[in-house]
Amino acid sequence: MDDSAEMSVCDGTSPDSRPIQKQPHQPIVWRNVILCSLVHLGALYGVYLAFTSAKITTTLFAICLYQITTIGVTAGSHRLWSHRAYKAKWQLRVLIIILNTIAFQNSVYEWARDHRLHHKYTDTNADPHNSNRGLFFSHVGWLLCRKHPDVIEKGRTIDTSDLLADPIVAFQKKYFWFLITWACFIIPTLIPVYFWSETWSNSWYVAVLLRYALTLNGIWLINSAAHAWGAKPYDRSINAAENLAVAIMSVGEGWHNYHHVFPWDYKAAELGNYKFNFTTAFIDLFTKVGWAYDLKTTSPEFVYRRASRTGLIESQDDSVPLPWGWNDRDLPQSDRVEATIVNRKQG
Repeated sequence: MDDSAEMSVCDGTSPDSRPIQKQPHQPIVWRNVILCSLVHLGALYGVYLAFTSAKITTTLFAICLYQITTIGVTAGSHRLWSHRAYKAKWQLRVLIIILNTIAFQNSVYEWARDHRLHHKYTDTNADPHNSNRGLFFSHVGWLLCRKHPDVIEKGRTIDTSDLLADPIVAFQKKYFWFLITWACFIIPTLIPVYFWSETWSNSWYVAVLLRYALTLNGIWLINSAAHAWGAKPYDRSINAAENLAVAIMSVGEGWHNYHHVFPWDYKAAELGNYKFNFTTAFIDLFTKVGWAYDLKTTSPEFVYRRASRTGLIESQDDSVPLPWGWNDRDLPQSDRVEATIVNRKQG
């Protein structure tokens, strides 16, 4: 890759028409480029095998595993640990972290730390996947180069003590590479081979690489497409938008304009049904079981008042940090007062 290509990936030059700031040099991490390329090339071959030689059971297994393990990111890393939008008993946290480990999108600790930073300094240089730097950068480019200095500096100010205080999160962080090697790659390869006599090649390329690429891109689309296209009924001043396609790919995370206005709402959407929000259905199911509680949400009246006020704003002061979720000290007291807590745990 020549110097001009390196600049376009990591220094912010882009055909995107949105204005972007001059970026400091951020060296490309070639290991990540190579690994990411190999995963996606293997996934493309997996698509071919899915239509030519793989058993239908293997293809269905890959699709189901992609959808189910994405829950480990959306209900876990995102709504539970990043935003503290609800609380979960240890049984549910163990289940979620198993799904999260199969999904393999960094440890819960790293994911939540970066996501809190994203909400705190959305679409500024301190945002790890600043969408003002172009669609490719916000989708995957941010993972292919060194972090912007502002990300490192502001990242030190994000409180993550609650994450390390959770023994389940701490366990995953400590043994992460051993756990993901087995959970994301080895076991999903073995299951089709030993349970329905799939070939090793079909199992690896379809059930592992194709499934993994779908999981990755389903979540990455939230950072890219959901910050580029869609309606903005709750706050017109931000890039985050409502995007149905992203909601489908990410099992419910596409209602992004709402989510950035109310990051502490466990539904991550105003919608009251589960049609395109399977993550909310998952949390509600375990609320009935008794494993999820203290679910934070909003009333229709509060949403209407907020949309009437901020849905018409044309600009935003990027120097003012935004709250990343329920436990953030910058969350306005008015939001806490207006919030509704469902299935509140007594005592």
